[in-house]
Amino acid sequence: MDRCGLTSCKCMIWCATLALSVLWSMGAAQMASPVLQLSAGGHPIRAEVATTLESQDRGLMHRRSLPFNHGMLFVFSEVRRHCMWMRNTHIPLSVAFLDDNGTIVNIAYMHPDTEDLHCAARPVRYALEMNSNWFKKNGILPGSRIDGLDKVPSSR
Repeated sequence: MDRCGLTSCKCMIWCATLALSVLWSMGAAQMASPVLQLSAGGHPIRAEVATTLESQDRGLMHRRSLPFNHGMLFVFSEVRRHCMWMRNTHIPLSVAFLDDNGTIVNIAYMHPDTEDLHCAARPVRYALEMNSNWFKKNGILPGSRIDGLDKVPSSR
């Protein structure tokens, strides 16, 4: 027996298993979403793209900041009145709901760490989350268009 209270072989297997599970969980938690260059009214947007249910459920949770002109684009598999919330999301955000053509249907302002629902005014394909008031500060209003969606991968 050694310090683990196990035989050396069992201790090595236990340690290796523990190390792999820690590395796997760190990698899964920090796995980067694909990034896409979009623009709105001439303003560049660097958008992480969430196409899977898992990446959409995670969204921007647990982050403490979001760089300038960065956001997250949610690509939904079906067009409907999608809703967003801010569970475990620590930064204030604005969300623009977009139709298939990239036209903004409506914009909602979302407070951190709340479960209030913020929904599209009509059926949409996309939602783009940015820092709070980003759209307002840049003069991007409902009816404005987000360019670059032609490069978006389809939802899985």
